[in-house]
Order: sequence, then structure tokens, then C-alpha cells
Amino acid sequence: MVLVQIPMFNEREAYQMPIGAVCTLAWPDDRLIIQVLDDSTDISIMMNISVLDDMIPAKVEELVQEECEKWHEEGRNIHAVALTEAMAMRGAVLLALLAASTFSLASAASHATTNVFALDALVNRTSTLLSEVKLPPSLRSSIFEFVESLGEFSPDQIEAVLVEVRKRAIAPALRVAILLCLVMSVMLMLEAMYMSAVSLGVKLFHRTPEKRYRWEPIRGDEELGSLAYPMVLVQIPMYNEKEVYKLSIGAACALTWPPDRIIIQVLDDSTDPMIKNLVEQECRTWASKGINIAYEVRENRKGYKAGALKKGMEQTYAQQCDYVAIFDADFQPESDFLMRTIPFLMYNSRIALVQARRLLTRHLPGDFAVNYSKCLMTRIQKISLDYHFKVEQESGSSSYAFFGFNGTAGVWRISAINEVGGWKDRTTVEDMDLAVRASLKGWKFLYVGDIKVRSELPSTFKAYRHQQHRWTCGAANLFRKMARDIVLAKEVSLLKKIHVIYSFFFVRRVVAPIVTFAFYCIVIPLSVVVPEVSIPIWGVVYIPTTITLLNAIRNPSSLHIMPFWILFENVMSMHRMKAALIGLLETASVNEWVVTQKLGDTLKEKMQTNAVESTRTSFVTDRVSFLQLGFAVFLMCCASYNVALGVNYYYVYIYLQAFAFVVMGFGYVGTFTTNS
Repeated sequence: MVLVQIPMFNEREAYQMPIGAVCTLAWPDDRLIIQVLDDSTDISIMMNISVLDDMIPAKVEELVQEECEKWHEEGRNIHAVALTEAMAMRGAVLLALLAASTFSLASAASHATTNVFALDALVNRTSTLLSEVKLPPSLRSSIFEFVESLGEFSPDQIEAVLVEVRKRAIAPALRVAILLCLVMSVMLMLEAMYMSAVSLGVKLFHRTPEKRYRWEPIRGDEELGSLAYPMVLVQIPMYNEKEVYKLSIGAACALTWPPDRIIIQVLDDSTDPMIKNLVEQECRTWASKGINIAYEVRENRKGYKAGALKKGMEQTYAQQCDYVAIFDADFQPESDFLMRTIPFLMYNSRIALVQARRLLTRHLPGDFAVNYSKCLMTRIQKISLDYHFKVEQESGSSSYAFFGFNGTAGVWRISAINEVGGWKDRTTVEDMDLAVRASLKGWKFLYVGDIKVRSELPSTFKAYRHQQHRWTCGAANLFRKMARDIVLAKEVSLLKKIHVIYSFFFVRRVVAPIVTFAFYCIVIPLSVVVPEVSIPIWGVVYIPTTITLLNAIRNPSSLHIMPFWILFENVMSMHRMKAALIGLLETASVNEWVVTQKLGDTLKEKMQTNAVESTRTSFVTDRVSFLQLGFAVFLMCCASYNVALGVNYYYVYIYLQAFAFVVMGFGYVGTFTTNS
């Protein structure tokens, strides 16, 4: 007995040749079995309906089946086998087929008499496909009803079919989405109200850090001399910081502290040899002035910032220190920074971290955000960062003695860092990782909003987008990695566990970016084209208004740009939601690290130079986002439908949001510098 197998895949033009050749082989008919393995998935011909006057050709698998039956009638032992994988693939394109069917009916509305046979064939073919694909009975029944309704194709009936699809498929799904978004919106609003109430209570009742914890100035001792001061390590991680390295090193070297009790450590991960030489030379200059400064480099950038900080802590001189202050390359602390922060650590043994605030206003001499007024985007960032420090950090510090370390402008107790395992590079938010691990060991954190540090805000949209991606993705990924550890932690109370898991991670790091984009940029626009659903006024107006007001009351000087802040944050929510999902699902780009570009005082010169040097290529690659522009088209279509056929006035908001997507999609936000 001989078995002859003929595998096939969409062989429309050549299927007869191998079957005919095998069926004529010189071998006894009763000792030969011919098996045609048909893996055809070609149904694209069914959707090629530009010429509806032609009858739709038979599927490839049917042609193969007919050929096998012909040879079987002539006495050949031949079998055609349709593989299950092909069935599954046909099921995957089922919805596309149905959409094509609907489109063909709409196109044929004006040619009813000439196209009736072709359309009937299309409907019959769709029904045949449905009978072959494994589907749940309820879904199969609904689709059969829909397909059968395509038999007639008058304009009124076409409209009725589309309405039926909208009622049975789109509207129920949209109702579920609305319900989920409303639940998440309420969660977000309650969290914002709670944090605002706590921070407002701190302000009204003057619950300053000095009243909650012991603090007194460090006084010199004649016998001990400088030994009365603890050893402090100041770390400044850098990466190609050509524009700002002098500012941060100079500010650190000017800190008021006994020279023999402080070590300045510059951790230079720069890959540009010229910048490395400049930074090293700056360190030598300060060393020649009597400053105890160390310049450290690594052979590679493994672990990025976390790796650099960890390497710095491994140095022999670093292990002799009691506390470590950390400043990013664009941060410039006031000279009394250590004098105001270290006493909290000295006199309160359970405090592991003292966090200062980025100053973004001009209450002190000079502009402490070096580029705060540079453009509208930096002013918008001020609103978000002011809320973060004044509300989120303040409420966390006051209620649970826990908040996320900002990665800079803070002083850590080195023994606390060592106890929890030091710096880890498993996420792009190494600062938050360290803070959560320390909190689970029972350590307390203190936020001191009166201590402010000059810093720089990202002024290019590309830099800001990368920064937000890193923060959002890293936080979501850390939640995925640490949720179990938080639940099993024994050194903290159940209430604090709930706070960390629900409030700190789930609501602020997962729910917030998802609901902002899903609800305000997808669900609300879609609701205007599906009249069967409606969103309660409290969900569309009251909740977002409440959240906006809670931000506005802590930023009264920025009230006039709140509308721009709303539109900007909604556009950014697209990138934040994507980053959050990447972190939660831990995809390949979860640990992508792009250092935020700092421009320092050279921004104006860069802009003037690059205005001449920029090219069309750099404009497209650095500024244009086709994803945002495509989404703007979607919003404009929804808004236009609302104007023409809608019953509400959502189009006012949707048009404005579409305009924001267009402006930011073309990169006309922030400043712009090319790589040249």
C-alpha cells in the first residue's frame, strides 16, 4: 500500500496539474491512496467586489474538492482533507468579510437590478463560511441573522442593517466601556479629593515637618570640632550633560558643610569623549580649590542611573559616609540645603529619606526653574509638578510617611539603602523601587516643601514624551514586580499596604493614564455616533471639572492656562496609556531608557543656530507624530458627525481636542532643536 500526499496552499492556478499527474501513476488502484492536504485560506477573492456585475468565483478549497471528486468518480482512491488551521484563519477574517459584504451592498444601492445575482452569491458564500467556522451558538445566530438580512439591498434596508449592527454589537460594547470608565473616573476623583483634603489640612493646621518631627540646627562643638557633623556623600549622576554640568557641580561644591565631612562624587556615564574631558577638568578645578571631589566613570552603562549610583556607593570612601544627597545634573541646591535637611535624619532614627521640592516659581531671587517661562509647555508642566509636590507628596508624607522618591533633591540614610538591598536596575524608576522597598521595611519618608531646589524642565516635546514614558512605564512595571512583595510584607500595617497597592500604584499609576485617554479621547467621541448609548452628565462634566478645580486651587497663578493644560494632558494620555500597558505587560521595550535632554542657558543660541541648520528630514523625524495626526482625524470625524446628526454639544470639546492632537502631532509645542 502506498500513500501519496499532495499539500496545497491557495493553488488556484495549478491545483489540477499535481492531482492529475498523481492520479495517472502506474500503480494498482486498490494499492494506492491519494491524499490532498488542502491548507487554502484564500478568501480575498470574495472581498474583491469592485466589479459587482461578475459572479464571485468559487473558493480554492471548493475547486480542489471538485477536482478530487472528479477523479474519485473515475475509480481513484483520493481524499481531500481541509486542515483545521485553515478553518481558524478563515474565522479570523470573518469580520472583514462581513464588513466587505455591507460595503458591497451600499455600493450597489444604485444598481440593484444588475447586481442582485452577485450580491446573492456574496451573501450565500458568507453563510457557507459561517457554517464552517466554530463559533459560540449565540454569536453564530446573531451573525446568521445579520447575513440573511443582506439579501435585500435597498437603501432603506441597508440603513436598517447598519442600525441593527450598531444596536446589537457596538452599543453593548460601548456601554460596558462607559461603565468601566465611569468607575475608574470615580476612583480617580475620590483619590484626588482625599489627597487634596490632607494637603489642605496640613496647610490650615500648620502641620509643618518641624512640628511633626524633631529638628534643631547642628551646633559646632569645641571638643569635637567638625566631627559633630556626620559624613555626607553628594552624588551627581551625569550622561553627556554638556550644557549643565558646570551648574550642578558648582552648586554642590558650594554647599555649606565642613570640608572634611563632605565628599562630592560626580558619576559620569558620558559616551562623548569631549564631554568626559570637560567634566573631568571641572572636577580637577574644584579639587584644586580644596573641595573633596571625586570623578568616577564606568566601562559600560549597565543599569543606567541605578547602575551608576550603585557603583558610586561601592567606593571605599562612600562606605564611610552616613548620608547621601542625590542631585540630577540640572539641579542646583541652595548652599544651606544640607543644613536644613540633615537634622531631620540625625534626630529621627526611623526617617530614611528627606525629599525637597523643585521650585517652579519666582518667589526667591532669580528664576529657580531656569526655563519655567520658556514656552507654554514648560508652564503646563509647572501645573502638574506643583500638584505633584503640593498635594501628592505632601499628603503621602503627612498620612503614611510614604511617597515616591523623585530621584533627585533628596537625602537618604545610607544604612536604610543598604538594609533594603541597595539600588536595583530592574525598572526605569530605580528611585521609586528603592522607596517602596524601604517603606516595606518600616522606614519613614519626610517631604519638606519649604526647601526648594533650582532645576530645569524639559522644553522639547520629544524630551518630555520620553521622560513621561520612562516614568509611567517604569511605575506600572514596578507594580507588576512588587505587588506580591507588598501583600506579604510583615513590617507594615494592612492600611499602609492598601495605600501603596490601591492608591499609590493602581489608581495613580495604572487607572489615571488609562481612563484619561480611553474615556475622554475614545469613549466620549464614539458616544456621539452611537445614539443608543448616553453618558451621565456627572461623568462627562462634574467629575473632570472637580479634578481640574483640585489642580487649579493649588495653582491660582496658572488659572488662565488651565484649558491648555487639559488639552495637553489628554494628548499626553495617549503616550502614558501606551507606556502603562507596556509596563504591565512587560513587553520588549519595557526597560527603554532615554535620558531627558537638558539645554541649560544655551537654549536660545541653539534655537538660533538650528533655525538655519534644520532640514525637512529632521522636522519629520523629530517632530511629526503620525499616530497623533491619525487620531486627530478620528476625532474630527466624530465631531463633524455630532454637528450634523448629534443631539448634544460634545463637538465643541471634541473639535478642540482634535486641534490639540494636530498641533502636537506636527510638533508645534515646546521648543525645537535638531541633533546637528
